[in-house]
Amino acid sequence: MKRILGIAMVLGLVGSVTFITGCSKGREPQAKEESAIGEVAAIPKGKDITGETIKKESTVIAPIVPKSDSTVVIPVMGSLLIAPFSEAKAKEEQKRVATSLRKEVEEKEDLGKGIQLEMVLIPAGKFMMGSPKSEVGHKDNEVQHDVTLVKPFYMGKYEVTQEQWFEIMDKNPSGEKGRKLPVESVSRVDCQEFIKKLNAKTSGGYRLPTEAEWEYACRAGTSTAYSFGDNITPKDANYIDSMIGKSKLVTVGSYKPNMFGLYDMHGNVMEWCEDLYGGYPKKLGVPESGRHVLRGGFFGSDESEIRSSYRFDANEDAKDTPFGFRLARTP
Repeated sequence: MKRILGIAMVLGLVGSVTFITGCSKGREPQAKEESAIGEVAAIPKGKDITGETIKKESTVIAPIVPKSDSTVVIPVMGSLLIAPFSEAKAKEEQKRVATSLRKEVEEKEDLGKGIQLEMVLIPAGKFMMGSPKSEVGHKDNEVQHDVTLVKPFYMGKYEVTQEQWFEIMDKNPSGEKGRKLPVESVSRVDCQEFIKKLNAKTSGGYRLPTEAEWEYACRAGTSTAYSFGDNITPKDANYIDSMIGKSKLVTVGSYKPNMFGLYDMHGNVMEWCEDLYGGYPKKLGVPESGRHVLRGGFFGSDESEIRSSYRFDANEDAKDTPFGFRLARTP
């Protein structure tokens, strides 16, 4: 029997880890690296990565660091934010993780001409993705399931603005123009081109968020329909009722942030995600459609379409008016 040796290093995030290993030649390990971002490790039903009993189907998502052909390192549950959690707990963990990584909770990238890209650190955590059947507006594609994000990431404090887009792309596709308005009418293909040029101009690492990262960041510790509770009002977000039928974009940051410090996660523009659209829980390496996920609803959405769990999908080359995005980055 081949002996497996592992060294527990998780980049300063936590001090304790769980090793998942194969025990003999030819036997597959329980988790594998699936892609560069948003990897999914299948956990046998009935056990989680700490050996504790799971009552529901569970999925572990986010980068898993392979240390050999048969060893991967995953932080134990005690090092994660477990939803629901308070704003005080969210802020405390953001500061703790930033200190551990020797980074700031909020980081800024200078794009030139005084234009800055602001990112907010989101700690690793576990939450219930999707919505209960009792939630007003619940859809069949929002099946609730446990999700664990095992590594922190940065999320755009705001949706990407038109001035940021113009600085990188030297054009502005938006129908309604405004420097601080979110860029709109962009396809996922357009977003990837923007990211490619942005990474070439900066220190790099920018990408679209995964769908799980997006919902976790949006919820910010809540288990309610919105990050503000089970009800939302025109003072909370830009959606159809907030404009009394006169739908239009608003300047990013016009409404209060959620508990992680992110703005406009509900309404304004729909935000492209990395994932192909599929049913929950997602199957490893088995895309269920050629369409990609968008989240958050937009200025013309009603209350049900701006919920934290609401999902929309479109072809990656679609450039509908409400389509925009925000960035993610792995520290």
